[in-house]
Amino acid sequence: MDANLRFWRAEGQSFFQRFLLWADVLDPALLLKSSDEIRRTRLLVQTSGKTPSEPIQNDQTKQAFLLSLSSVHPDTDKIIPVLFRPPAFLPITLPLVVVSSLQLQAKQTFFCQFVFHMYTTGFTMMNGNGTTKAEEYSVEQKQIFTGLGAISYAACIGALPLVFMNRYTLKSPLTQLIVRHILPAPLFGLMSAFTVAVVRSPEFENGIEVMDRNGKVVGVSKKAGEKAVKETALSRAVLFGTTFFLPAVLMHFVRRSKFAKTPRALASVRLLMITSVLAGMLPASLSMFPQCGEIKREDLEQEILSSTEETELFYNRGI
Repeated sequence: MDANLRFWRAEGQSFFQRFLLWADVLDPALLLKSSDEIRRTRLLVQTSGKTPSEPIQNDQTKQAFLLSLSSVHPDTDKIIPVLFRPPAFLPITLPLVVVSSLQLQAKQTFFCQFVFHMYTTGFTMMNGNGTTKAEEYSVEQKQIFTGLGAISYAACIGALPLVFMNRYTLKSPLTQLIVRHILPAPLFGLMSAFTVAVVRSPEFENGIEVMDRNGKVVGVSKKAGEKAVKETALSRAVLFGTTFFLPAVLMHFVRRSKFAKTPRALASVRLLMITSVLAGMLPASLSMFPQCGEIKREDLEQEILSSTEETELFYNRGI
């Protein structure tokens, strides 16, 4: 089992533990580390000899694991491109979320959401499960083509309410409330989950590797792949659905209280709220499910049941 997954099993048993770990892993300062330093760090964590039951006391060892978690894919052992590492997710998505949430014209909304979904889809591809098995075609090629289709569809759905409202000149207060304040949050969350499910579809179509407690691969499971994709899609929907919904609700009360009277003050308060919610929800959403996922033996395919007596098996969930 990869050192990253061993670390998650040892240190990320509860939601609170995972939240604190992700808060450290998402530190943007980790992006400044060089490739040579990352490789040296990987050598350190791979030879540390830690077992899942051993807590990590040494601060230097813990920092080495944090750099490994933030920079190296646990399945391929390759360094993740800097723009698609977990610490880069917040700095890059924040301005895209802010612009996408503005009350713009349909064409502008489509473009902003297209760019947003393009980045998050690329992030999903780079951080998904890397043990997908396929012989008849290239998984990467399929992910690129299906991902482009999912990105275009998601951007169209995001702009559709504005197109509908402008075309039929629906200017009533109720329509404005629904289209501009109620619909964006569920649509954004749903489309974020949709792009995850589409780009990672090879995982539940072809299966991912599952391991026993000792890290030995015992088979390839489509059911484990389906579980991994469902959990990641749900966490992504919660992340961006909440990031769109909660600031909109809070801004409603800010306007009513007249706390910020000028448009510039309202814009500053809105930016602060979106930043705070996204910064808090990112580690929370990533902590919803264990990174080293578990699946019960009876939930797996028959061919895997016959090859092991383990009651629980493990897999990399991906991000």
